[in-house]
Amino acid sequence: MQIFGVDIGGSGIKGAPVDLDRGDLAEERCKVLTPHPATPDGVADGVRQVVEHFGWTGPVGLTFPGVVTGGATIRTAANVDKSWIDTDAGALFRDRLGGLPVTVVNDADAAGVAEMNFGAGRGRRGTVILLTFGTGIGSALFIDGTLVPNTELGHLELHGHDAEKRASSKAKDDAELTWEHWAHRVQKYLAHVEMLFSPELFIIGGGVSRKSEKFLHFIEGIKAEIVPAQLQNNAGIVGAAMHAAHEH
Repeated sequence: MQIFGVDIGGSGIKGAPVDLDRGDLAEERCKVLTPHPATPDGVADGVRQVVEHFGWTGPVGLTFPGVVTGGATIRTAANVDKSWIDTDAGALFRDRLGGLPVTVVNDADAAGVAEMNFGAGRGRRGTVILLTFGTGIGSALFIDGTLVPNTELGHLELHGHDAEKRASSKAKDDAELTWEHWAHRVQKYLAHVEMLFSPELFIIGGGVSRKSEKFLHFIEGIKAEIVPAQLQNNAGIVGAAMHAAHEH
């Protein structure tokens, strides 16, 4: 069974049909740059471009980098335009995609669900936390495989700052940090999250998951097991499609 998944990020909008039996992309993904400012209309145009690239006419699952309530309404917009707040994203995307059935879910929650079903969290019980390091830091918290939605742990305060302003991969690039220096920031952040939630497993997702050999070995003193996301940067697309399949 195939469903279309779209992952909306602070820098790119990427999507592809997903094979839900394998938990993998059925075709090579299409990516367009996220417009700046990332307004609802601009992002919706980008999503339409990605979906039309494949001539897709079925259900579409979409992720959003912020809190999503009721399967459609956007409540926060840390890394996109503030005009998203209180937008009915379900209605917006449905209209822009010519009436196709759509569902919208938090981006890290989608990535986490994909990793728990097909990747690094498969079969893991207890408390598992997936963290996506990208433009910001997204989080997905699982208790015995059940998602606690919209946790937004990237906005925990760390040394007087929003954690994602110090430890996201964008923060690494903006400050031109070495992998080792950045890993020490990530270590402080993980220690803070571990103190609050005592997880058995941290899954590190987002674009940096492809480069885990560059930084994971620098992270010390964390009791939880730390592993890279197996679906890497496709986890959001797969999770978005899974969410759409569940809803439709």
